[in-house]
Amino acid sequence: MKACMAAPFALIAALGLLSGAAFAQDAKKTPPTNPVGGGATWTQTVNRDAAVTGEEFDKKQIALIQKVNGYFNQMSDMKGVFVQTSADSKRIRGKFFVKRPGRFRFDYAPPSKLVILSDGEYLAIQDHDLKTDDRFALDQTPFRVLLRKDVDLLRDARVLEVQEIDDVIVVALQDKSPDAPGRIKVFLAKKPNLELKEWITTDSQGLETRIELSDLTKADDLDPALFKPAPLALQKLQ
Repeated sequence: MKACMAAPFALIAALGLLSGAAFAQDAKKTPPTNPVGGGATWTQTVNRDAAVTGEEFDKKQIALIQKVNGYFNQMSDMKGVFVQTSADSKRIRGKFFVKRPGRFRFDYAPPSKLVILSDGEYLAIQDHDLKTDDRFALDQTPFRVLLRKDVDLLRDARVLEVQEIDDVIVVALQDKSPDAPGRIKVFLAKKPNLELKEWITTDSQGLETRIELSDLTKADDLDPALFKPAPLALQKLQ
C-alpha cells in the first residue's frame, strides 16, 4: 500500500474526480457509452458576462448562497449515478454514495476497477487493476467545504461567482485554505425541489473535470463501513 500526504496532479482534479485517472488503466479498454443525463447544457447557457467575481454580493446573491448552504446542511445520506467527463472529453460512469459529514464513495463502472472513498478524514484511491492504494488528506480537495457538518460558504470559501439562470443556481468557489488548490462550480436545479445536478472542478493547470448526477435517492440505511477501505480489499491490492 502506498501512502501519500502531498496531492499530485490527479488528486487536485478530485473530486471531479481524478481527471484522466479513471481512463489511464488500459488503452485497449473502451469507456462505456455515456447515458443521457440532466445538466448537459447548463454550462453552455451560463452568461459569463453576468458572472460576479470576488466577494462583493447584493442581497439576492447572498440569499442564493444561503440557500445553497441550507441545501447541503439539510442533505440526507444519498446514493445515485454519476457520469464523469475529463478534460480530453472521455466519459465514464459509476455509482456514488454520500454520508455526511465528509464521507463518500465513488465506484467506477467496468472496465474501470477504480474506487474513490473518504472516511471523513482521508481520501483513498484504490485501483484494483493497477493494484495501487493511495491516501490523501481530505483537506487537500476543494470539495471538502460542501461536506462539512456545518456548511457556510461565505465563511469557509472564496465565492467567485453566483448566478441564477433558468431555475438553476450556479455557485463557483475556492477553499480559503492554501492546502486545497483548485476551484469547484456547482449547479443546483430549483425545480421541482432544490437538488445538486452537476459540478465542475478546475485544477491549477486550468483543466476541467465535469461530474453529472442522476437517480439521486435518499439512503438512510448506508453502512458506515462502506466508506472505509475493508481489510479484504486491501489484501487484494497488496
